Amino acid sequence: MTTRIPILAEITEANSILAENLRAAFAAEGVLVLNLMASPGAGKTTLLERSIAELNGALKIAVIEGDPHTSIDAERIDAAGVKAVEINTGGGCHLEARMIRAALGELDIAGLDLLVIENVGNLICPTGWDLGEDLKVILVSLTEGDDKPLKYPMGFLTADAAVISKVDLEPYVPADRSTMRENALTINPDLAVFEVSSITGEGMDRFLQWIKQRVADKRSRTS
Repeated sequence: MTTRIPILAEITEANSILAENLRAAFAAEGVLVLNLMASPGAGKTTLLERSIAELNGALKIAVIEGDPHTSIDAERIDAAGVKAVEINTGGGCHLEARMIRAALGELDIAGLDLLVIENVGNLICPTGWDLGEDLKVILVSLTEGDDKPLKYPMGFLTADAAVISKVDLEPYVPADRSTMRENALTINPDLAVFEVSSITGEGMDRFLQWIKQRVADKRSRTS
């Protein structure tokens, strides 16, 4: 007879319980929480820097940075003008709710409009871990290939929005933004899809308007 030892199930169940507690705490403060997932080098931090610059004080923002090693990304966010808390996973491929709870010890969420959790660069591991977020945003760069949604479907299935980044490089790579959009919507027809360049600013207005509307919606539900 085979004996099952449900270690992973117990770990994920404990994570889900803690995530719900975090979600309740975020709701009590009316802060919108985004879980930003992407491959390494897709442009998460650059997108955040551009978003912070363009929002220009319209929203009070903080960022939790997940990285296997170093504080390079957190330093970039600090330099952009908002509070950043670094979580080093020591090689772990995803963030967990217990890590977010620990990071909140260094972050006062009272008065925040938006908290962005920049997850570890990975399109597989982070997708199954609830961090108490309101929305998952998956970012994929055009330079990775327009078949990326088909090769990594779970990230797109679990996301609420997809951001196609580096569209300014379309003339120089063998990938097509419209094909990537079509592939993403094939996986998840309910996705809000944005095509942006964090360098030129193309498409940023629509993406940031989506964020501001989600913030307003969260405030209206919790006020």
